[in-house]
Order: sequence, then C-alpha cells, then structure tokens
Amino acid sequence: MLFEFNNDAPLYRQIAEQIEEGIFTGVFPPGSQVPSTTEISRQFNINPATVLKGMNQLVTSGLIEKKRGLGMFVTSSAPAQITEKRQSEFFEHYVAQFITEAQQLNLTKDDLIALIERGYDHA
Repeated sequence: MLFEFNNDAPLYRQIAEQIEEGIFTGVFPPGSQVPSTTEISRQFNINPATVLKGMNQLVTSGLIEKKRGLGMFVTSSAPAQITEKRQSEFFEHYVAQFITEAQQLNLTKDDLIALIERGYDHA
C-alpha cells in the first residue's frame, strides 16, 4: 500500500482505494482476509479511526464484509462490482469526452472505429 500524506484525497479514502485496487488486481481474491485495521494503522502509522473509516466505506459498498471475531473478508461479488464501477468511470471520463472531441472534429462513428482499430494494431 502506498499513501500520499500530502495528497488532497483524505487518508481514509486512500486506504479504501488501495484495498479496492488489491481486490481488483487479485492481491485480495474473493474470500480472502484483508489486513486488519490494527495492522494497517501500525504499519503506516495512521490513526486506527481513519483506517476504520476507509474499511467501513468498503463494507458499505459491499466489497468486504465483517466476520465477527475473525476480521474483514473480500466478498464473492467484489471483483465484478469493481470492474463494473471502473468500466462506468472509464466511459464517463474517457469515452464520453472522446466522442465529444470526435464530433467537434467531424469524425464519424466509422472513423472512430478505424482509429481505435489502428491503435490496437500498433499496441
């Protein structure tokens, strides 16, 4: 985990994002236990309440679940939820803007498809 203490994003959000990234990349697969609030707090010298706030965001969103006396575990639906969320964000941040710019350049849908295919061929 990497935290930027001078970042504008609050630490609790960075904690949630780091754990979410771990779930997305398979570091924390479904059913696995994520580091405890105490572990993260000690390792990175972060207030436990801050860590807990980030963890609770993930519980609220259904990505992890609390198992009383055992810890926090990745839900079976977490990877699919994260993928769906990121695909939606990708559309909102990149595709919609891409299409707007293309329309301003008078590019057709077919022109865009040809450009994308060209990009994939060169990748």
